[in-house]
Amino acid sequence: MDTNRTLTLVPPVRLEGYGVRLREWSEADLADLVALYDDPEMARWTPVASPFDLDAARAYLAGAREGRAEGRKIQLAVTTDGGLPRGEVLLFRSGADEQDVELAYGVGPAHRRQGLAGRAVRLAAEHTVREIRPRRVVLRIDAANVASEAVARACAFELTDEPPVRRVSRGREVVLRTWRLRP
Repeated sequence: MDTNRTLTLVPPVRLEGYGVRLREWSEADLADLVALYDDPEMARWTPVASPFDLDAARAYLAGAREGRAEGRKIQLAVTTDGGLPRGEVLLFRSGADEQDVELAYGVGPAHRRQGLAGRAVRLAAEHTVREIRPRRVVLRIDAANVASEAVARACAFELTDEPPVRRVSRGREVVLRTWRLRP
């Protein structure tokens, strides 16, 4: 492997498996983005704007398109049928090591406890390993986020002994533990 390469993330039009379909966001999804992200739990665990209104949704979609065009990230709506977004899975180059691909995910309040996050993460991780071939696929999760850690374990990720990653989210420091996909 060329250790100097930078991963370029080229989005798939659609990924399908495990009873979910992942697709790109569209302008028609703006109201659904608000329904998913204007939620106290999303505000607690993700760096999205809070409150999350239509203006925030438009900015979010613009940022997703810009990141995709630059090959830095892929943001896909989690659906069961290709229609109604129930959550999101993101793939992006890790800030810690650009040879790693980091995944992040969230499911809207009306769609939780249905296994959607786990199925979407499993599908996105398999695609990442097969098509992008990073050094590693990682998750960065706040230790207090018990639900996300359960998803990580269910999707064959293991907690590493790496020092926590510190990020600033909406003006506060967040300390995240690193999970890696088991080989």
